[in-house]
Amino acid sequence: AYGSIGIVFSEQSSYGKSLQYQIKALKIYEETNNLEKCARLYNNIGIIYKAQGLDFKALSYFVKCLKIQEKIKDETVGITTTNIGNVYLNQKNYAKALEYYTKAQQLFVQYPNSRGLGELYNNFGLYYKLTNNPSEALKTLEKAIVAFTSIDDKFGISDTYFYIGEIYLQQSKLDKSLIAINKSLSLAKELGILEQVQNAEKRLSEIYEKKNNVSESLKHYKLYSIAKDSVTSAENIRSSVRAEMNFEFDKKEALQKEEQEKRELVYSETSKRHQQQIVFIILFILLAFGILFLIYNRLQLKKTLTLQKELAEYEQKALHLQMNPHFVFNCLGSISSFIVQNGTDSAIKYLSKFSKLMRLTLEYSKETMIPIDKEIESLQNYLELEQLRFNNKFDFNISKGKDIEDDMALPPLLLQPFVENAIIHGLIPKNEKGTIAINFSTEKENLICTIEDNGIGFDKSKEIKESLVSVHKSMALDITRKRLEMMEASTSRKANVEIVELKNENDKILGTKVILNLPIQYIK
Repeated sequence: AYGSIGIVFSEQSSYGKSLQYQIKALKIYEETNNLEKCARLYNNIGIIYKAQGLDFKALSYFVKCLKIQEKIKDETVGITTTNIGNVYLNQKNYAKALEYYTKAQQLFVQYPNSRGLGELYNNFGLYYKLTNNPSEALKTLEKAIVAFTSIDDKFGISDTYFYIGEIYLQQSKLDKSLIAINKSLSLAKELGILEQVQNAEKRLSEIYEKKNNVSESLKHYKLYSIAKDSVTSAENIRSSVRAEMNFEFDKKEALQKEEQEKRELVYSETSKRHQQQIVFIILFILLAFGILFLIYNRLQLKKTLTLQKELAEYEQKALHLQMNPHFVFNCLGSISSFIVQNGTDSAIKYLSKFSKLMRLTLEYSKETMIPIDKEIESLQNYLELEQLRFNNKFDFNISKGKDIEDDMALPPLLLQPFVENAIIHGLIPKNEKGTIAINFSTEKENLICTIEDNGIGFDKSKEIKESLVSVHKSMALDITRKRLEMMEASTSRKANVEIVELKNENDKILGTKVILNLPIQYIK
């Protein structure tokens, strides 16, 4: 039922509500281990994200769907594979798009589906059109017509003829384009598809204009204008009906929720009364003083544990708040030196990035935990700032594993001190251009964060620091270690940091790798 409601909202382009109900349905199917239904919902959620232009999220859900379908040998696996190819095509990753289209074609041989095959050939046509191979595009579009004709899918045939007309128009083969677009228009009129009629009339007007047939061009432009007005009118009516239906739905849903809360309240009160009666009977049967003493001890223990937990959280926040002035102090020092070295124009650009970074830092300062994506955004801004400061002395890359979920979290500004050390003490003393790679992944119940650089190495950096007249004490690293200790204490799970010097077979220093092993936590 939740899944069906989600599909209705998706058809109405109410993507937020659609996701809400699709995810409700998904949780139930995941709990009951219904893999087939889980795959369908992953696919539906992927389609919603694709409609919103969120290709990265759409791709992740399509891939989840594909893995399950391959496992259970689902007959619709070819359609999901085509969807993945469409995402890659939209991202202009033509090699990947072709790979998945080819795989889908093989799957449709194994699991025949004429409509799915027709859509695949249409997508092949678009691929060949975008990669400047019109002859191959026309061949695959002809195959699409054969597939759609086998099931009398006039809607698909109309679409395909329109695509063929587009390619002929692009090649300036106006007569062939005219024939194809007219076929598309005829089917669209027969099916009453106003949007397709509008597109076809517009294209016909353009073709006749190129043929210098002004009267026919004007005639079809007028028909295009009429179709366009009809589409707008129909959409306004649909929007009005949709708004009314959604209002009624929300109203009924609110009433149902209110009734459910009342029933739960009555049940809760009844249950409480029964429990109280049982407790009183037990109190009279058993030794009252013994039970009261036990309850008192349990309450005291609970209070103590609660206080310990709150104390740990406050200590964690206090350590985080110590990081903010340290971070701001370092950035202000960077700005000062940057202005002296680079002048006004570069300094303005630097200050702009710095202000953005400060806004992010202030935003996160109120939170004990932030999503991993937010930490990545903060690190991205910081590294871009340091690139400006040191005149592109280094390149960087930030990546995360496929198993990283959207609501996985970690304490803010936890990685920044290690990144700062990698730049200042690892890469800057190096004579050539350096690189920093930051990666987030999971291993069993742990979140693994790695910061790897190809700088001068940990031991060499330590020697240089010790040789200086005034050695700077690393407050940030000390605070970070305390934060890890507090995290370990509050979660009762391992939280540590390991610093490894990278060497090759000949003991040549290749750089430094910092590995943070953290318990997986989520935004509550």
